Amino acid sequence: MFRSRSWFGGGWGRPKNLHSLEHLKYLYNVLSKNQTVSEHNRGLLVETLRSIAEILIWGDQNDSSVFDFFLEKNMLSFFLRIMRQRSGGSSFVCVQLLQTLNILFENIRNETSLYYLLSNNHVNSIIVHKFDFSDEEVMAYYISFLKTLSLKLNAHTIHFFYNEHTNDFPLYTEAIKFFNHPESMVRIAVRTLTLNVYKVEDASMLAFIRDRTAAPYFSNIVWFIGKHIQELDYCVRNDADHQSQNRLSDLVAEHLDHLHYLNDILCLNITDLNQVLTDHLLHKLLIPLYIFSLTKRPTPLNDIMTANMNRLLYKRTFTSDSTSSPHHENSSNGGKISCVVALFLLSQVFLILSHAPLVQTLAWIILKTDRLSYEQGVDKLLESYNNELKRKQAEECMESEKSTRTSSKDGSNEDLLEEPRNVTDEEKERLASTSENSSEEEKPFLESVLMSLDCTENDYTTLFSLCLFYAIANNKGITSDIAEQILKPKKTLVTKTSNKEIKYSYNVQLVDKILHVVMLACQPACRVRLVTLELALKFLSQLVMCDGKSILMESHKLTIDAAKSQSTASLRNFYKSEEIFLDMFEHEYCDMQKGSLNVEWLCMDSAILLPPTGTPMTGIDFTKRLPCGEVERARRAIRVFFLIRDMVLTLNGEVETQLPLTNPQSCVQIDQALDLSISRYNSDLIGCTVIYKEGNKMRRFLVIDILQLILVEPDTKRLGWGVAKLVGFLQDIEVSGDKDDSRCLHITIHRPLSGTATNRIPLLSAKFVFDDNIRCMAAKQRLTKGRIKARQKKMQHIARLLEIPGQSGPPSPAFIGACGVGYTSRQMGRNRERPLFNRCPGIAAPKRESSPGIAHRADAEARKIKCTVESPRVPRLRNESPNAKRDVRSRDSSSSSRTRSRDSSPRMPRPRSEEIPLELIKKAPSSVIDMAPKISILPRPQTPKVECDRTAPEVIRCLGDKDSGVSSISEVSEETSFIAEEADVENEKSFVETV
Repeated sequence: MFRSRSWFGGGWGRPKNLHSLEHLKYLYNVLSKNQTVSEHNRGLLVETLRSIAEILIWGDQNDSSVFDFFLEKNMLSFFLRIMRQRSGGSSFVCVQLLQTLNILFENIRNETSLYYLLSNNHVNSIIVHKFDFSDEEVMAYYISFLKTLSLKLNAHTIHFFYNEHTNDFPLYTEAIKFFNHPESMVRIAVRTLTLNVYKVEDASMLAFIRDRTAAPYFSNIVWFIGKHIQELDYCVRNDADHQSQNRLSDLVAEHLDHLHYLNDILCLNITDLNQVLTDHLLHKLLIPLYIFSLTKRPTPLNDIMTANMNRLLYKRTFTSDSTSSPHHENSSNGGKISCVVALFLLSQVFLILSHAPLVQTLAWIILKTDRLSYEQGVDKLLESYNNELKRKQAEECMESEKSTRTSSKDGSNEDLLEEPRNVTDEEKERLASTSENSSEEEKPFLESVLMSLDCTENDYTTLFSLCLFYAIANNKGITSDIAEQILKPKKTLVTKTSNKEIKYSYNVQLVDKILHVVMLACQPACRVRLVTLELALKFLSQLVMCDGKSILMESHKLTIDAAKSQSTASLRNFYKSEEIFLDMFEHEYCDMQKGSLNVEWLCMDSAILLPPTGTPMTGIDFTKRLPCGEVERARRAIRVFFLIRDMVLTLNGEVETQLPLTNPQSCVQIDQALDLSISRYNSDLIGCTVIYKEGNKMRRFLVIDILQLILVEPDTKRLGWGVAKLVGFLQDIEVSGDKDDSRCLHITIHRPLSGTATNRIPLLSAKFVFDDNIRCMAAKQRLTKGRIKARQKKMQHIARLLEIPGQSGPPSPAFIGACGVGYTSRQMGRNRERPLFNRCPGIAAPKRESSPGIAHRADAEARKIKCTVESPRVPRLRNESPNAKRDVRSRDSSSSSRTRSRDSSPRMPRPRSEEIPLELIKKAPSSVIDMAPKISILPRPQTPKVECDRTAPEVIRCLGDKDSGVSSISEVSEETSFIAEEADVENEKSFVETV
């Protein structure tokens, strides 16, 4: 009737405070009464175990009596009894028990509490318990429990797990049994556990690992990696259609995990373990499977037995598979893998491993092994290397003794070795060249890698050969004497009479091969990928750059120059006037500025293992495949041009000054104060209201610069100044009118291209409302023409870079980083249209009044000057009337428009009767003429000025006198404000007084 409904069913004795010693005593009573697991009480036991872990963690931080009671009652023994039961529901309780132990050991912070838990050897009994590992949940919690215990290992706790008297280490021995588990999470946990064990500095424990487990464990690891490589090679051979990219990616990632794990072990610098591991890697994996696969020569006879044993091991693994298995593939190849896979895997080895004894041995075998040693097998190769190492050590000892003897006499030691003086330089060069040529013919592995650099058909093997050379040359564990003269430039000290000179040399044969790759990559229809070209140039710069300067031979310099000319000519074929070329040019440049090629990341990509493809449907990056279509071929030509150009500048020691086309840092920035009274900003100043999509309204002034569109807010502190609130490039704007309101424009400003931006989100997309439709039409015209002119300027700059005929003039400073700095008002007046509105905020414009027309005498004088002087533009003289200046400008623009238009297209001469009378126009721009009748603008009062009739010879002398300054009056826009007009009047008055 009064039966409890709680989980525990323990009646009324359950304490209310769950985090207390009384509650732990209550849970102990529950365990004592339910020592046998059944279907009825398994839920009760699971909840009890969970509560015990929670109370113990609380007691570790708050009450030490909790652990005292836990140890007094030996509650871990209850855990063991529950595990050892085979009754129904025991597996369910074991999962909760392992989870409880895992949480408990992971959260214990007090060392005393940890020692209490590890005492009585109950933890080792739990480790060696035979769990049902067919249950994935049990396996996951068990391996996680072992990994948590390994994190608690140190010099003090190691004795709880390793028993020196019985020579037993269950935590380590039980864990390494799962090194080849099919679940990747389990394999990773085992690797983490072993590394945590190796880090503990205990001599007896490390001796146990070396003597009892190192050889079998490392041997199994090597066997497992070899089996994995056979699967990788099989996948590459049978996936020419790129259908198994996911499987190939998993295999490559697994091999990278193996190499990083081996490198972590080697970096611990445990001499005994490193020696055992290095010996297994060299004898059973890296030399017989990796290096021997570089050459097509048959496998040495001494290694056939080892290969047959490996095949038997692989056969056991693939007995359940179909007939087409890696075992059948490699049986026909004598236990080898393909050359492409071998180059790829060796590149990963040299990029990841840095243990000096291992990588130096591999590098010496690849670069300097002769054919005789190769034919005698792995043992003979290692013996040859050891003999060479001993010989070098003996030479170093002799050199050190010699240097100590001569140091007292000379007083200083040279960093470079001095060559013997009894041999002439010519004899040294001849002996060195003959020895190099003869030795290269007898080096089968180096010869095979050099032959792989041939990319006549494609660059499939070329990319991996370059990766291998680059990895060997940049490995920190390899000494310079191994790679010097082969993969690195050599520096020697040459003694001539009384002077000592430094002589540089490099591997001419290798540089010839690389330059051949570069020349082929510059051909329009080649099959060399961009990543291959970039890596070739990156490695070439290391080969021929020494002490910060180029040591390239003259013949090789000519080859590089020819490659630059070829790349420029190839890109010239894609040069077009459409907008897409300019966008592609800037996009590719910005994309390349994100960072240089990372070879280690490149070798992590499994896609390069497959044959080069030209379709983007495979998902392979553009630089790692062949181009598809006209657009991608143009992109490739642009990138080749950039790569070759950068290489030429590097070799010449020059700095890039022509790219990027626009330097945003030198342009107007946001919150920059602008003087709106100058002609650069005042000529195109139009007031408007900006309405954002959110509904916000702001009053701004629209300024159209040479390259930029600027929204300006008047400065409240300085009269005639404004603050830039938004800045965008004219080439990146989109303008469209509003069908419902003729005073509105919809303007979208895209973000400029940059090396960090991945997508171009619009910088501004808003509605611009002007005061009337005329200002709206003027703003649209300014924006449209400004966009066209900005893009045309950049296209002209590109044409100059590509050396296109007709574009040989100097580039505009605005497009090489100056952005208008140094641009004179006269140059701006020629390239820009005259303003329609020039209301500068804070500066009042005077009211204009009508003035009488200009006499035809000025027109006749202008014709006379035009016939005499060849220059189409005659600057106004100090004593010449302003009306005559306007007449000259009008006649000059009229005559030039008869021959050519602004867009350089031919135009038929206009009849004399259709010309507008000069006295009816005060300003020349054609964009204003059509709108002039719609507005009423009062002309500005004219100040009478002294006219001086000059003949044509006098004008010529004035124009030719550059030092006198008479004709160097800077043109100021006549519509800016009365300030500029008054400045002109004062200058003219002073000149009249001088005359």
